[in-house]
This record gives sequence, structure tokens and C-alpha cells, in this order.
Amino acid sequence: MVARLGGAIAAIALLAVLGMSVSSMVALSTRGSGEAINLAGSLRMQSWKMTALYLAHPNGDPERNRQRLREAIETFEATLAARPIADMLPGSSELDLAGSYAHVREQWHTRIKPRFLAMARAQAAPPDAGDKTLILAEVGAFVDTIHSLVKQMELATEAKIRVMQMVLGVALIFTLLIVLLTVYVIHSGLVQPLRTLLAFSNRVGQGDLSVRTEHTGEDELGRLGQAFNTMAEDLSKLYADLEGRVRQKTAELTRSNQSLELLYQSIARLHGGPPGRATYAAVLDDIARVLGLGHGLICLGEAGGSHGQVIASTLTAQDPDPCRQARCDWCHGTESTRTSLTPEGAQLITLPLADAERQYGVMIVVVPPGVHPEPWQIQLLEALSRHIGVALGAERRIEQSRRLALLEERAVIARELHDSLAQSLAYMKIQVSRLQSVLRQPEKQSQAEQILQELREGLYGAYRQLRELLSTFRLKMEGEDLPSALAQTVAEFTARGGLDIALDIERSRCQLSPNEEIHVLHVVREALANVLNHAQARHARVSLACTGGERLEVVVEDDGVGIHKAADHHHYGMTIMEERARSLNGEIRFEPRPSGGTRVVLSFRPAARQDVIPLQRIAS
Repeated sequence: MVARLGGAIAAIALLAVLGMSVSSMVALSTRGSGEAINLAGSLRMQSWKMTALYLAHPNGDPERNRQRLREAIETFEATLAARPIADMLPGSSELDLAGSYAHVREQWHTRIKPRFLAMARAQAAPPDAGDKTLILAEVGAFVDTIHSLVKQMELATEAKIRVMQMVLGVALIFTLLIVLLTVYVIHSGLVQPLRTLLAFSNRVGQGDLSVRTEHTGEDELGRLGQAFNTMAEDLSKLYADLEGRVRQKTAELTRSNQSLELLYQSIARLHGGPPGRATYAAVLDDIARVLGLGHGLICLGEAGGSHGQVIASTLTAQDPDPCRQARCDWCHGTESTRTSLTPEGAQLITLPLADAERQYGVMIVVVPPGVHPEPWQIQLLEALSRHIGVALGAERRIEQSRRLALLEERAVIARELHDSLAQSLAYMKIQVSRLQSVLRQPEKQSQAEQILQELREGLYGAYRQLRELLSTFRLKMEGEDLPSALAQTVAEFTARGGLDIALDIERSRCQLSPNEEIHVLHVVREALANVLNHAQARHARVSLACTGGERLEVVVEDDGVGIHKAADHHHYGMTIMEERARSLNGEIRFEPRPSGGTRVVLSFRPAARQDVIPLQRIAS
């Protein structure tokens, strides 16, 4: 069908191109014909004009008449030899036009031109009555010859136009025939089969799957009809067991929904908060309720150990207890899912509980006799066991992180006590020894008073250091996170000193550990305490921001008197802040503010970002 329609369109296009080509050729061949006919026709008027000048020679100004006659002769010759007339002269196929043109030229050069030229050059006597009659007769015959030439030119042009009309007529007739044939082919081979197939599809859409189309030829619509018949036959077969498949798909969809709900609830329980025995027992209950495989237990044990600990179990008295067997590999040592049979005929499915770092134990599901687990149930159990292992690992890592944070904070306390209070006490011990030796000599009374003054100042400094350390060590994170703790700190120092403190926090890309949050809070409090006690400021600002997503920058600035650190005076608060910066693997700077005041800048890279490769390094 496509080939037929394409052939018809190609034929119509070919005829159209042929007609346009012929028209273009005829138009090109007739170009200039009108101008040539006009020029040839003007030769008749010019002939009579020269005759009038010839006959008027004795009258008026003879010399002027001869001049005008010479100009008329030149004009006639130029017109006779004009390019449009020469271009229109035919080839060998149109000899009449060429003969007429040659006859005109012959008469002009042999009879007419010599007579007129002799008169124009004053080589002939003025014409008498006989000469006038003779010249009129000759010019009349010459004009008739020119008229014949013009007629031949008109006939040649009309012949070309008739050829174009004939070609266009033939092309039009063939085009109409092809169009009629194409309409017939489209009606018989396309419209009627499409109507039949449309009626067939409507009946199939209404539920009648017994209909078949008879249009099954070799063309496109015939193959479409064959496909429709095949489709109707397949639909009739599928419709027979459609209800059973619908029930099957509904059961599978229900099962998938229950599995997703089980997975979602289990993940929410395991990762929504610190998991415990009740959480694990609830997960085991959900597994038994949704999957219908039986009860289970969760057993934890150290790798290489000989004992395990059951932290959650939903087994009943009728279920076999795998932990009663004298085999320790039920609770550890299982790196992949395995199945085994008990003496009672029950099936045990053992799944490892592990994360990316280590294995913590196993989850055992007791399948009653006669129940055969399907692959999707095993896959769901494996997914749940992985989530339980991740939850166990996260719980242990949180506990380990808390212990490390506690040990690190104790080390910080010991270091700060050693660097501040212990040194002050050692200094006062030396001063007491000096005082004892001075008191044995009464003449050194003034020196004893100086030593007592130094002891008094030392005790005052030690007491102040002790109070600073106690206020620092008693600090705790009362809010839910660092921003809330900083907001409480800013409110506290604002109330204590009547200081206007602004807080600006941008921490979306820098995640801090609990230990890092404690250190940042200590540094901010110490810096605000210095502002309150020494800066004499009216405004202060605390800001946290991530620079390039890699480092956290903490800035505390004020508009006070600026920083003045004498060489002989030890600032324990600044020392403590420097120690905390070093513990964070960062740096802290105490610098004057350009517009007046002091600016404290703490910069460090959070531990959560230390294993991340920057994008610039990846690109390079």
C-alpha cells in the first residue's frame, strides 16, 4: 500500500515537474519575441518615413532633408540587424522565417537602400512624376515583404505556445487519470479495510472476542488484520483465566504491601531510637505475623567465643530451642544464610546479624513442619537481618563514642588542672619555702611582706582559675543540639552583662560529633566570658559557618577596647581555648577587629568530613 501510494505521488510529481519544465523552456524560447515583432513591425513605418523624405527632397531645405534621410537609413539598418530579431531567427526547423528575413535584407540592400542612399548623398536628380510612382510601387512591395516577415515571426511564437499548451494538456490529462486511480486505490485498499478494522475493534472493545476480520492480505492493512485476529484469539484465551490471574496478582500485591509495611515498621523501630529487647521482640512478632514462618530469636555472641546471649525471643514451649543444643555456632560464626533441620522435623533459618565492620550474632527463625519458605520470604528475612545488624552496630558505636568522649573530656580536665591550678600551687609552694627561710631572719621583714603579697595574689589567681574551671566542667548540653545550646549561652551572657549579642548559625553542610559540639560550646563560652569581663563592649556577635563545605569556622567578635596581652601575664582562658583547638586538630586566632574590638576565630575540619575527598581534587 505504501509503495502504491508512493508511486502515485511520484507520478503526479513527475508530471508536475515535466509540465513546469516545458513551460519554463517555452517561456525562455519566447523571451524577447514581443520585442522582436515590435521592431520588425517598425520597419514598415520607417520604410514609409524614408519614402516621404525621398519624395519631399525638392521642397523646403534640401540639405536638411538629405541629412534626415541619411539618419533614417541608419536607423532602418540598425533595426533590421537588432539582436532580438537575430535571436528569433529559427534554425533548420523553421526555414520560412529565415527566408522571409533574407528576402527583406536582399530587397533592402539591392533595391531600396541604393535609391535612398543616392538621394541622401545628392548623387541623383530630384524625382519626377514617373520616379515617384516607381518608388511608391517598390516601397509598397518592400513593405509587403516586411509584413510577411512579421507574420512569420508571429506564427513561430504561436507555434511554441501551442506546443506548451499541448504538453500541459497531456500532463493534465495524465495527472487526472493518476489522481482518479489513486483515489480508487485508497478507497478500495485503505478506506474500506480501515472501516472494517474499526468496526472489528469496536466489537472487541465491547467484549465480543469471537469476531474475525477477512481482510488478511499481504499489504500493511492485511498484516494488521492478521495481527488483529491473533490479538482477538490471544485475548479470548487470556480472558478465560483472567479472574484467576487477577486473584493471583491481588494476592501478590497484598503480600508486597505487607512486606513493605513490615520492612518500614521494622526500620522505624530499629532506627527511630535506641533499640532494646522490646524493640527486637516486636520485630520478631511482626515477622511471625506477616510471613507466617513461625517464631524466632536473636542471639548475640563474640566471634570466636563459645557462648551466646539471647537478647530477644518469641519462641513458645512447643517450639524447639536451638540454643539448648551443645553447639555454639548458632549464635556466632554464621557469615551467610543457612537452613537446617531439627530432630522434631522443624526447619531452622539462621541469618547473620552484621554490618560493614563485624558480625554481632544471628537471628534464627523456626519454621514449623510442612511449611516451605519461598524465596521472597528469605530475601525479606535477609533484609531485616541486615537492618538489625546495622542497628546493633550503631548502638555499639554510639556507646563507644560516648566512652571516648568521656575519656577525652577527663584527659582535658587533667591537662587543664595540670597547666593552670597545679602550676599555681607549685608556685605558692615555692613561695612558702621562701617565706619560711625569710621568717628566721627578722631583718628581712619587708621581704617577708612582699612574699606574703605574692602568696595572696597567687591564692587569688588560683581561686579564680578554680572557679573558671568549675564553671567550665559543670557545663552540659541541655538543648537538643548545638544551635539550641548556643542560643541558651547567648541568652545567659546577655542577661549577666546587659550585652547585645547576635547569633548567626549556618551549619547545614558540617555535621559535628558530640565531642566536637562540646568543645565548640566551651570555646564560645570562654570567649564571651572574656568579652564580658575585659572588653568593655556594647555589642558582640557569635557566628558559625561552613567554608566550602569542608571546615567549620566559629567567630566571636566584639566592639570593645581590643585585646592587650602582656608578656608577663598568663591568660589561662586563652590557653584553654588553644588546647581545645588543638584537640580538634584546628587552629584559633586572637586578632584585633578592623573597626575596633577583638575577633576570636576557631577553624577546624569536622571528623565527619575528614574522609571526604574534595570535588576539586576529584576533578584534578
